[in-house]
Amino acid sequence: MYVTCGAPVPDRIRRIRLSSVTLPLANPISDAKVLTGRQRPMTEVAMLFAEISTEAGHEGLGFSYSKRAGGRGQYAHAKEVAGELLGEDPSDIGRLWTKLVWAGASVGRTGLATQAIAAIDVALWDLKARRAGLPLAKLLGAHRDAVRCYNTSGGFLHTPIDEVCANATASLERGIGGIKIKVGQPDTAADLKRLEAVRSHLGDDVPLMVDANQQWDRTTALRVGRAMESFNLTWIEEPLDAYDTEGHAALAAALDTPVATGEMLAGAAEHVALIEGGACDIIQPDAPRVGGITQFLKVAALAEHRRLQLAPHFAMELHLHLAAAYPLATWVEHFEWLEPLFEERMEIADGRMRVPDRAGLGLTLSEQAREWTVENCELTRA
Repeated sequence: MYVTCGAPVPDRIRRIRLSSVTLPLANPISDAKVLTGRQRPMTEVAMLFAEISTEAGHEGLGFSYSKRAGGRGQYAHAKEVAGELLGEDPSDIGRLWTKLVWAGASVGRTGLATQAIAAIDVALWDLKARRAGLPLAKLLGAHRDAVRCYNTSGGFLHTPIDEVCANATASLERGIGGIKIKVGQPDTAADLKRLEAVRSHLGDDVPLMVDANQQWDRTTALRVGRAMESFNLTWIEEPLDAYDTEGHAALAAALDTPVATGEMLAGAAEHVALIEGGACDIIQPDAPRVGGITQFLKVAALAEHRRLQLAPHFAMELHLHLAAAYPLATWVEHFEWLEPLFEERMEIADGRMRVPDRAGLGLTLSEQAREWTVENCELTRA
């Protein structure tokens, strides 16, 4: 249902278009998982887009992604279950999420299955906000019109340290407020040398974070974490395996430096142990990975109850709105990787990323995104 001039008018989902898009990266990307031999350098991002339109002419755009294997699987799963929404009221987002997850429940209610649903869920929220004529952050109830942002893309381990420093300078000159670099190399001395060079380059006042991408064991994380205390870090990210709740809790209790984690968890339920176990100071949920905005909001509510800071992972074009609607301290992660997929660009100044005044997510798919489409399908109500 939606309201026009005070009169309720029924509306129904008429069409769902799904697209599998392969986004090539300019250079192969390496973090600690590559240096420890667990993964190969990343050369592309697999995107899943969902475009929903209704009988009344309203539209919504959503997306999910996979940075390595799984993109085609997300598309295939979405294609199988999306037809369940044809003829449904697009306002009933919570009920529709549940309907979709049960349509494919035999393969699970987390992971790839719900990441496929995430693209559809985000599209429904985008449609709802567009129909209301509001930015998504405003529809959710914004607490701020701009969110502190930090850059990650300039600090990967394949990048020479002098180039990392140059990238950091360029980010700050663009108006970005903080810098994150990758660590977690097999040689921890190399990590400390890298960190010392960047902190010296930036000075003491610029917010600086490090990300070990789950590559330390408990002993190493504690030793290196203590060695990094003197660098006044904003946080240490993913020092341990994503599911090592006890280890993260012990580390967070032992260090003055805040511990951040959560990006790899694949559902709202997986965050419960992390949050209730005191395993982090800063929670980093990823809306596409947890199943969309509907599930992200559940994580955010748990995090607020525990008075945690929020720093959503990746996908700034989406997470900006969700961070703006969180009551406590927030950060958003700056990656320029997805920019070619959209016509619009995020506005950044004075260390913050501004919520766009456009309705919904404020995004339009670019012609480049259409050209990178590997496969698509369209489901239409009879």
